[in-house]
Amino acid sequence: MKKSVFLGTIAGAALSAGLASATTLEDVRARGTLNCGVSTGVNGFSAPDANGVWQGFDVAVCRAVAAAVLGDPMAVNFVSTTGQTRFTALASGEIDLLARNTTWTFSRDVDLGFTFVGVNYYDGQGFMVPRELGVSSATELDGATVCIQTGTTTELNLADFFRTNNMSYEPVPIETNAEAQQQYLAGACDVYTTDASGLAATRASFESPGDHVILPEIISKEPLGPLVRQGDDQWADIARWTLNALIAAEELGITSANLEQMAAGTNNPEINRLLGTEGNLGEMLGLDAEWAQRAIAAGGNYGEIFAANIGEQTPIGLARGLNAQWTQGGLIYSPPFR
Repeated sequence: MKKSVFLGTIAGAALSAGLASATTLEDVRARGTLNCGVSTGVNGFSAPDANGVWQGFDVAVCRAVAAAVLGDPMAVNFVSTTGQTRFTALASGEIDLLARNTTWTFSRDVDLGFTFVGVNYYDGQGFMVPRELGVSSATELDGATVCIQTGTTTELNLADFFRTNNMSYEPVPIETNAEAQQQYLAGACDVYTTDASGLAATRASFESPGDHVILPEIISKEPLGPLVRQGDDQWADIARWTLNALIAAEELGITSANLEQMAAGTNNPEINRLLGTEGNLGEMLGLDAEWAQRAIAAGGNYGEIFAANIGEQTPIGLARGLNAQWTQGGLIYSPPFR
């Protein structure tokens, strides 16, 4: 009953937000800033730096959309959201776009009335434990206390995993990644579970990362990506094709270093269409011809964004894996620009 009331409230808020404004693109342009929902702080994905400037893999999506629409990647108002507040913030119109390590699921897409515009990180749920526990597998966690963020897919995944393996556990509910880190390091829970990328980001922030082990089991599929409200197809297309532009740029060899040269024209028709030197793709979106150029210039192509924020040469240290281009054996793939 409580879940039905909650979902009904979100649906009602989304409807009201849709009726209250013309289009999201018009609202963003009139405001002069993009309101983008992010996490409360996950290193490498979305967190403010020492100067209070938001940085990260998900932040780069917000900046690319702002660049495409407003011509300025810094014209973003970042709104911190928790697992509990993120969907209400989007449905109510408080934010225009949610780019916050959020899993694309059936109920979120259909029942909550959101449109996922793509996947920017293929992930799966994992477990982290102190090395001193001597645990090498998640199947050895019977009776463990587990820190878990409320309002996330990890709750049901955790219950299913322990039930399937005939094990018991004691949940320690937390609201934010910072709270999870504090509770875990204080010994309030034996295990922290969330997306494996989030575990890597959290461990990298520890004083002694080597004292903690991410167990080998991945117990779920977690396709993470940005989302918008249903009912504004133009805005969904802008967000979707901005993400696709970053992905396609990497495949086509367009980088932040050679963007200007490529934009002068090439022998590849798809590059020319993407960068606006041929065709009218920007016009179809309600944008100008150089929208994708600005999106790519904001932080580079998909591969550059990955490498700079969460790649193997960063403290997060994530390999491309499933998030390699399809031409390199991964799942990252953009539909054609034609």
